[in-house]
Amino acid sequence: MTLSRRWPSPLGPSAVGLGLGYLADRVFGDPRRGHPVAAFGVAASWLEARCYADRQTAGLLHAGTLIGAATVLGAGLERLSANRSAAIVITTAAATWAVLGGRSLSREAATVAQQLATGQLASARSQARNLVGRDTTELTPEEVARATVESLAENASDAVVAPLLWGAFAGLPGLLGYRAANTLDAMIGHRTPRYLRFGWAAARLDDLANWVPARVTALAAAAWAPVIGGTAGKAIGVVRRDAGQHPSPNAGVVEAAFAGALDVCLGGRNVYHGTIEDRGTLGDGRAVQVADIARASRLVNAVSLSAVIIAVLLRGWRS
Repeated sequence: MTLSRRWPSPLGPSAVGLGLGYLADRVFGDPRRGHPVAAFGVAASWLEARCYADRQTAGLLHAGTLIGAATVLGAGLERLSANRSAAIVITTAAATWAVLGGRSLSREAATVAQQLATGQLASARSQARNLVGRDTTELTPEEVARATVESLAENASDAVVAPLLWGAFAGLPGLLGYRAANTLDAMIGHRTPRYLRFGWAAARLDDLANWVPARVTALAAAAWAPVIGGTAGKAIGVVRRDAGQHPSPNAGVVEAAFAGALDVCLGGRNVYHGTIEDRGTLGDGRAVQVADIARASRLVNAVSLSAVIIAVLLRGWRS
């Protein structure tokens, strides 16, 4: 009899590994040294330096090679641990921990909130750069708070819900392949002169990978809105009315849901690499205040809990 047949849990080892990886992220956060995602970034930069060309086809080859390599690595790890329940649990938990970023997201947001609350605006602007890609040097306290809440909303999907759902549907290849796509989008998916064409494929692949997770995140945010004093109806109403104003097909949905749940106004004009970009107006509530960062963090935690429950149950059903 194999170890997998003696596995005591009805969920299956892969589902248990997803749950344990989520708990590891909540307890420990990102590894401070030797993070696998950072190593992937180094490899991606090395490859870019050798294959960059101002063409969409070059960017597609770049993204396809890196995402494909990460997916193949996940498939290889699954094959090596096949029929060994303990190995499946360990590899799935380790991969899940590596690709999630919920604890670190909450920690960064809490630091910004504390700095704003104590009048350390310069420090808060600097700290916010760990969360957002916009220029923060001239932001007011309210704008720093808004940027932080928007990052919490978007990363609830990108850094928690999406990887968990991809792990549920596709196991280790899904976990590693998704994180590769999302990391590449963060690195080269910008509409700058250098990456307008080369980064096009990475940005579109990330949009595709996050389409379903973003809408699951928005629905979960609406469902949990009452725990932060909001209503599900308001959150869904803002999504229907305002999400389309945002240039991103996924971030707009998630940020609109959070704006409605918090009853605040998100979006607006931001500066990216010297270029002003209008993200639309999401919500019709008041301006974001420092206290809303903690409320948004609570909503992210609730959404994350929903996501891991869904992911574990789905993975258990598929196993």
